[in-house]
Amino acid sequence: MYENTRYHSVRLDKDLCKGCTNCLTHCPTAAIRVRGGRAHILDNLCIDCGECIRICDYHAKVAFTDVMENIKAYKYSIALPAPSLYGQFRDLPRPEYVLEALKKIGFDDVFEVARGADIVTRAIREKMRDPNLPKPLISSACPTVVRLIQVRFPELIENIVDIRQPMEVAASVARAEFCKKKGCDPSEVGCFFITPCPAKMTAIRMPTGQKRSELDGALSMMEVYGLLVPYVNEMLNDPHYELSTGYGVAWCTSNGEANAVCPDNSLSVDGINNVIRVLEEVENNKLSDLVFLEGNACIGGCVGGPLTFENSYVAKNTIRKMVQRMPPTHPDKAVKSSVLNKYQMKNDLPFEPNPSEKLDDNMVEAMRKMNRMNEIIKHLPGYDCGSCGSPTCATFAEDIVRGYCTEMDCVHLLRDRLKVMAEEMVELAQSKRE
Repeated sequence: MYENTRYHSVRLDKDLCKGCTNCLTHCPTAAIRVRGGRAHILDNLCIDCGECIRICDYHAKVAFTDVMENIKAYKYSIALPAPSLYGQFRDLPRPEYVLEALKKIGFDDVFEVARGADIVTRAIREKMRDPNLPKPLISSACPTVVRLIQVRFPELIENIVDIRQPMEVAASVARAEFCKKKGCDPSEVGCFFITPCPAKMTAIRMPTGQKRSELDGALSMMEVYGLLVPYVNEMLNDPHYELSTGYGVAWCTSNGEANAVCPDNSLSVDGINNVIRVLEEVENNKLSDLVFLEGNACIGGCVGGPLTFENSYVAKNTIRKMVQRMPPTHPDKAVKSSVLNKYQMKNDLPFEPNPSEKLDDNMVEAMRKMNRMNEIIKHLPGYDCGSCGSPTCATFAEDIVRGYCTEMDCVHLLRDRLKVMAEEMVELAQSKRE
């Protein structure tokens, strides 16, 4: 019934799904249906936000990521920790403790994604000097928000900044620096992102704006956290790392990117439903005075990702205290302009709309189905209760037209139908007695 042709990290465990409608009513893009007693995730609408993972009481929604064993496929492996990883360890004094621990669990080298955030910060600020840019310029750092715009707000695609994500820039720099130091071939080096969310995994396997990702995989932050715990407080020597700025580390919390890129005329929004409401405002030209918009699908930013271990508010506080102890150097000074020229900063492909599946390839037939949808909607109760297996009455009408269900799957219409049938049976019985 529902075909999957795209890669998605968020998937359904059929054996655990009970067919409830909890995920159905929480999906921000109406990408879930319940048919035959279990959920189905619609391939073309899913943006891998992970909301269904958070709210599924039966743990039937899972995120597929790489495992530690995968790093052995390469002669050398580099860990690229998202700065939100630091927030998983309460009262972490310095990032070096986590960086050293990553080496102890099997990586040959470590490169902070926060350093990539510093580089991207400067690249965006350089780009914003162009007076002809659309306003507001929308961050591309959260792949879920980018995919949300592709699905629900295609008119805003031109507003998305065409600078690569920090993890992509970090991977480019990390591989180049490691190969120069070791004298090895780039093909021998695997770069693995430590991810707080499934959307990053999808962005690596099926990138938008790039022909291919600079990363070779992504490891769940929750899995890596468990491996790091025995080692994170052991740093017997005092290794030297070229660390990021506090601005780069703060990218993992809501308003971190906006504060670094455009502190005066920017807006930061976290939580996928809040992002949707703000994008609707932008689409209706109600926020034209904004210069920069940072959108985070997760509450609190990346520290609130579904693959994190620590409470998001505690993690955010840990990051805040760490940033306060770091030198207040801005990326404009920390990142040399030569770095922007040395590595590819811009996407090599344009962002494209990802429209919903067409009702029919034939225009006449598509119009006929659209008219039938509208007629069906008129007869539906409009409760958007989800009991039919579709998230709203409108999507239910569309599913009927596509042949996925019938009008009698609506419990309210079925109840009315049964009531009429019962009355007819009573009348028939009375007529026979007479």
